[in-house]
Amino acid sequence: MIENISRKLSLLSSQMDNELAEDVGCPKIHNKQIDDIYITNAVLPNGRQIPLLKTLLTSVCERNCNYCPFRSGRDFRRATLKPHEMAGLFYSLYKAGIIKGIFLSSGLTGGGIRTQDNLIDTVEILRLKYHFQGYIHLKIMPGAEYKQVFRSLQLADRVSVNLEAPNPKRLNILAPKKNYNQELIRLLEWIDTIRNNHSPFNSWNQRWPSSTTQFVVGPAGESDHELLSTTHDLVMKYNLGRIYFRAFNPSPDTPFENLNPTPPIREHRLYQAFYLIRDYSFTPHELVFDPSNNLSTSIDPKTHWAKTHLSGNPVEINTAPKRLLLRIPGIGPRSLRKILSARKNHKFNDISELGKLWIDTKRAAPYLLINGKKCDHQLVLI
Repeated sequence: MIENISRKLSLLSSQMDNELAEDVGCPKIHNKQIDDIYITNAVLPNGRQIPLLKTLLTSVCERNCNYCPFRSGRDFRRATLKPHEMAGLFYSLYKAGIIKGIFLSSGLTGGGIRTQDNLIDTVEILRLKYHFQGYIHLKIMPGAEYKQVFRSLQLADRVSVNLEAPNPKRLNILAPKKNYNQELIRLLEWIDTIRNNHSPFNSWNQRWPSSTTQFVVGPAGESDHELLSTTHDLVMKYNLGRIYFRAFNPSPDTPFENLNPTPPIREHRLYQAFYLIRDYSFTPHELVFDPSNNLSTSIDPKTHWAKTHLSGNPVEINTAPKRLLLRIPGIGPRSLRKILSARKNHKFNDISELGKLWIDTKRAAPYLLINGKKCDHQLVLI
């Protein structure tokens, strides 16, 4: 019996790892296989890395999403674990020191409400029976109820609702049976409402979890501007901690099997732009797009903005305001604080002084003045 459950988990984790590789920490995640169980070395919201079991409760799904390897009717080996089976096997791996947390998703079977009940049951067993105090990232299914969302927030460290597309038009191409506003956006609204209007006192660690979403990039014909406009709205309206972008890779025996894969560089540029929106106060209309409303693949979006706006109007390092300094390539939130602290005591006189603050001077120099003088530099494109 135990061997059969282990084989099912091995199958589910390998399918999640190989066929539907969603980011759980950062764009670059290194996976390894231990006793046929796929383990993800994930970066958590606080920057800490942990070995994470990334798995499905079931790979059976009743939806017919055109891009998805788990779509209904596709011929491949599927598996299902009951909540107590998943919880018990995970906890044994945790006690053995193999994993420290879990990212738990599921195919949708019997409707969103029933599927979410199974996910919640699994996590309740971990928290209440096994007293697991580690990291849990829990997926919230399309069509879940308000009370289920509330309970999910009480149990998890992070929750996610995958929009997959930036608007209803694009979602209809990807997933004809999903309702963008009623099944997905409503869930994000509930998450935000709960966090803003209810105390997390009865949650497992007395804190509300962060929330995320994911976009499938490419097969619906969406532009980067569409994706980033929705990204900006999600961060501003619902305080999403992270947006994931998954470059499309076609799966055999799906309606999109003959579409071209999305180049990984496009995914990378979208991540760079997301951080500019979340951490650097950029808005989508400030970013530089090509005539097709896509980001350049040859230059990163921050350098592209600086090259467009600052090449003929460099910034004085000793007097520029915080918001403008933060837009200089090579200067991030941490290095900005170092610059502002140093400026309280003396003026910068040479580019080498910035290098001592661990600022990427090769990237920053083309856009800076030091005491009114331009810096010697060689432009570097990233």
